[in-house]
Amino acid sequence: MNTNFNTMKTRILMFVAMAFSIAGFSQKTEMKAAEKALKSGDAPAAKTALEGASSLIEGADAKTQAQYYFIKGKVYSDLASKGESSAFSEAIGAYNKVIELEESGKKKYSSDAKSRLSAMTADLVNAAVDDNNNKKYDEAAEKLYLSYTLSPKDTNYLYFAASSAVTGGNYEKALEYYTTLKEIGYDGSEVKYTAVNNATGEVEEMGKAQRDLMVKSGAYKDPKEVKSASKKAEIVKNMALIYTQLGQDEKAIAAYADARKDNPSDVNLILSEANLYFKLGDKDKFKTLMAEATEIAPDNPDLFYNIGVVNMEQGNIEEARKAYKRALEINPGYVNAQLNLSTTYVNEGNALIDEMNELGSSRSDIAKYDTLKQKKDDLFQEGAVILEEALKQNPDNQGILSQLKNIYGALGNETEFLRIKKLLGE
Repeated sequence: MNTNFNTMKTRILMFVAMAFSIAGFSQKTEMKAAEKALKSGDAPAAKTALEGASSLIEGADAKTQAQYYFIKGKVYSDLASKGESSAFSEAIGAYNKVIELEESGKKKYSSDAKSRLSAMTADLVNAAVDDNNNKKYDEAAEKLYLSYTLSPKDTNYLYFAASSAVTGGNYEKALEYYTTLKEIGYDGSEVKYTAVNNATGEVEEMGKAQRDLMVKSGAYKDPKEVKSASKKAEIVKNMALIYTQLGQDEKAIAAYADARKDNPSDVNLILSEANLYFKLGDKDKFKTLMAEATEIAPDNPDLFYNIGVVNMEQGNIEEARKAYKRALEINPGYVNAQLNLSTTYVNEGNALIDEMNELGSSRSDIAKYDTLKQKKDDLFQEGAVILEEALKQNPDNQGILSQLKNIYGALGNETEFLRIKKLLGE
């Protein structure tokens, strides 16, 4: 009885060993088939062959596993280079698995795997450029992020990944990338090396070594090193804008406060924060921030124009006019400022019409009516004068022409009304 049991046990053990032997043989056969297909350029067939071995690979020894994942990395890398975007992450995962498996043992494939991972970074970036050109922004962002994970020192890849995500409207993903950039202290500034070409007189940008060589040769002169602006403020500003887009206004306000600690004089940050308060309906805070911005950039016409817009909305006509006039002092051809300045006079005139319509038919009311009408016409005429001056600089501007036509129509000035209609091509 015991003899039979032992015999049976031996047979079972032999059967198990045989099963493992068959499995190992199957794995190696599938891997050889995958390599053969890959060498012949048939990556899909290689992928199919690997899939046949995938269910058995976890039970294999580390050496066999490393070989399997190395082949898998090559197969998926080839598929990625032929346009299968999802294959990039599979290839990266496979190569990293090779490195992990060989970490404490013989490194038969690790060196090659690391080299191939480095080469994949360039492939990923090139594919991302193509995706961006084809408006596949989500795919571009993913590839650029993968490039960053492969080469963490190249933080610009993460910055460009965030930019692609924003362009594609994937704000949650962009916010994730920007948050990482902020946490790692990404600056983004670059030093550009320039020199003046003696033959052309043009300033040219080149690498430092080349620039120094060209200056030494006498072909170039006036070498300079120009450092671009830091992108820290831009990143926090973009985070705040995304929070606003996602309806997380409190986080947006906190982001602006954080950004301005490091960049208190950044006008663009102040403007973005001011626009957020404007959106939230806090016009007073908006005006305060805009006034702060004008102190920093007193020659920026857009600042004064925006101040004019808010004052106009709040009914502060004189303050609005003052702001629009300042914008026009800085930029005499600022069409929107000209149109809005004219509108302040038209709106004031229209308010008098309401008052005129409430008068009765008594002698005093008729006299008051005539006084108000004259005042209204004078205001309309003032609006027309502003636009006629604007028309000299922008003779084909449809906005100016349309507003002028309406003013002359309201004044009953048929001659000028018909002149403007003709200019409009009506």
